[in-house]
Amino acid sequence: MNPLQKLFPNIDDWGEIGRASIDTLLMLGGSLALTVLIGLPLGVLLYLTGKGQLRPMPKLYAVTSLLVNVLRSVPFIILMIVLMPVTYALVGTKLGIRGAIPPLVIGAAPFFARLVETALREVQQGVIEASQAMGASLWQIVRHVLLPEARGGLFAGITVTAIALVGYTAMGGAIGSGGLGDLAYRYGYLSYKSDYMLVTVVLLIVLVQVLQMIGDRIVLRYKQR
Repeated sequence: MNPLQKLFPNIDDWGEIGRASIDTLLMLGGSLALTVLIGLPLGVLLYLTGKGQLRPMPKLYAVTSLLVNVLRSVPFIILMIVLMPVTYALVGTKLGIRGAIPPLVIGAAPFFARLVETALREVQQGVIEASQAMGASLWQIVRHVLLPEARGGLFAGITVTAIALVGYTAMGGAIGSGGLGDLAYRYGYLSYKSDYMLVTVVLLIVLVQVLQMIGDRIVLRYKQR
């Protein structure tokens, strides 16, 4: 009996834990990329159309803000269940990695959009006014002033969102999304094998710590510039 078997006698297949870890990373990577792709322009829109900003549009801002707040307020596991028909229509399945990504993105993109809006609000007004005085267009201000100046805050937002997505992937395991959350639910909770629960929790903690360390280093790098 090897040391791992002595320490965790109820775990029969470590390969299954490895596959579940890879599934979690695939869900995280795919959903984070799409979340940034959707949440970034949504956050820019919230910033630009807000009161006192570059293109104030109170009605558009109110509708967009309401939509973002509604999606943010629904607990993820409930959102995942509600979106099952939409998920099936989009990817042809409600289960597994493909079935998990649409609700992950829909749940996380509004959250990230708010973080983007907050980061952009931290950009000094003087920098924006200087670019306007030089005749920069709205697109040029967004691309060459706002986004570069807010890079530290944006990467901090991506880090926070990635960590939130780790929690979302774990919750999704309760309804068949796969990954470490699925192992913890099926073996740790339903089969009363606490070894699986302990190992999955430790792996998720390690993943969160690694994401936080990487994010902190990137943020520090841009803040020092």
